[in-house]
Amino acid sequence: MAVLLFGTAAGTLTVALDSLVISFWLARRRPDPLRVLFNLSAPALSIWLGANAFFSIAGMRPLVDEGSQLGEIALPLLVFTVVYFLTNSGLTALAIFFEKSDSPFRIWHKHFRWLSLNYFGGASLAALIVVYTRDIDLVFVGIMTPLLLVLYFTFRTSMARVEDANRHLAELNSLHLSTIETLAMAINAKDQVTHGHVRRVQFYATELARAMGVRDKKEIRAIEEASLLHDMGKLAVPEYILNKPGPLTPAEFEKMKRHTSIGAEILSAIEFPYPVVPIVRHHHESWDGTGYPDGVKGEAIPIGARILSVVDCFDALTSDRPYRPRMPDDRAMQIIADRSGTMYDPEVVTTFTRIRPTIALAEHARVAARLDRSVLAEITAAALPGSDVPATRSTPADIAATTDEMLTVYELARSLGGRLSLSDAGDIIAKHLRRMLPISVAVFYIYDDETDTLVARHVAGDGQSHLSGLRIKLGERLTGWVGANRRTIANSDPILDFGEAIQSLNPTPRSCLSTPLVDHLSLVGVLSLYSPTKDAFTEDHTRIAETVARQVSQTVLEARQFEMDRASSPKDPMTGPPTVEHLPRLFAVSTACRSAGRF
Repeated sequence: MAVLLFGTAAGTLTVALDSLVISFWLARRRPDPLRVLFNLSAPALSIWLGANAFFSIAGMRPLVDEGSQLGEIALPLLVFTVVYFLTNSGLTALAIFFEKSDSPFRIWHKHFRWLSLNYFGGASLAALIVVYTRDIDLVFVGIMTPLLLVLYFTFRTSMARVEDANRHLAELNSLHLSTIETLAMAINAKDQVTHGHVRRVQFYATELARAMGVRDKKEIRAIEEASLLHDMGKLAVPEYILNKPGPLTPAEFEKMKRHTSIGAEILSAIEFPYPVVPIVRHHHESWDGTGYPDGVKGEAIPIGARILSVVDCFDALTSDRPYRPRMPDDRAMQIIADRSGTMYDPEVVTTFTRIRPTIALAEHARVAARLDRSVLAEITAAALPGSDVPATRSTPADIAATTDEMLTVYELARSLGGRLSLSDAGDIIAKHLRRMLPISVAVFYIYDDETDTLVARHVAGDGQSHLSGLRIKLGERLTGWVGANRRTIANSDPILDFGEAIQSLNPTPRSCLSTPLVDHLSLVGVLSLYSPTKDAFTEDHTRIAETVARQVSQTVLEARQFEMDRASSPKDPMTGPPTVEHLPRLFAVSTACRSAGRF
């Protein structure tokens, strides 16, 4: 109506003002300067082109001062409407194409084709109003108003349906991602990896992909989901291989290598809308073709797999593992740089080296800003004894153990009554454990928070003279890793704790079961049990050790405090006379007094 009555400039200004109001209304929910600029310019440009087409074909001036017959403006108005509609909807489809990398014609055909009815309906009403209402006729207005309302509510209902569909799609995508995350956590729990690892790998991989110029939305989504699911095949790898604290044998490594192809086979049953499976299959391929499972090399390896292999290696090197402590970032980056051109794509390594400090800071900020806990975080936190998520404490009655095991645990609880020294308590605990577990040595490592170390305060069994006083830095070796992560490890190699000192032990320990001692979320120490038999500990043994550790943690803490009190007091707290530790001091004082003539 504005174009027909007052000309091209008036119509363009009207549309621009209308677009400005709508843009500011939308910006409240999603502020984006580029969107506001586009929403202002695209409709204004479209109406300007359509208006010029109308007046060029009609050969007339604006109709505000001169009347016109409907037949004179019908064809020019049709051209005007087609140009306006195609330009406006086409520019919008093109903008969506640049954002979502989908076909612009498919976008237009799916979302904008039906809007032509609204354009043509509006043009018809504008023509009727301009031609037949030179003088205001209330009857005419009354007839036209329902038509306007029908157009308005039809358009409003259609847009509401589009918003509902988009909202439903977003909810499905969120559910899809949450399901993938939960599955990823279940996979990595078997490999003793927390949700933090997969989250960091996902964040690093997507940021690195963008830095390398990956703009395809589907490729980015594929990298995001492959980062979570790349170790799916480890479900088929035995746990003793996944968590072995030492080098794998060639046969064990062959079994480990199968996780890439098995993971790809499992995920092939899922119809992903993006190429997740190739990334999972090839994330252990090497740039020089020496990787597995297919030995592809160079750019034949999917870009997502090349990116994932670098960031996965970096995060693994800088995280604690059962067989080694975490590495400093600089050392990890040096290892990756040394493998550039052989194992890793040089361009990926160069880009990651350049942006790693930036994305590391962004990752820390992202974690700090995430106030709510996701389902995945809850699953991980519940698995960690040191978390703040309340956990149900197991009791002997809750455990499917044999009658002998239950009686032994019960007898242990009765034997630990009263105030005991760490030596006495340790001997009692070790005696009862030997009835249930195939151990030769039990070592009670007590956490010293001043030095951040675990100290072997009591050794029950062979090797007492060699192991007493052994200090292990928290997070290092086997026992240090258990203390830092508060997770039990079974059938590890004791050499990780003892080093060369293991040669002086007879019999030589061949396997270790290590479990944390925790009291009210505070680390008391670590109970490490050593056996002369290789792979001596079963799942039942692990369960028993964890049950006993939960039961005796408070006892060990009290025994430690008892020894500290006794060491600081000149009299035995139970019998009254001076303690053995204070007899030399008492004798020295007595001698000094005799020499001074005071005694």
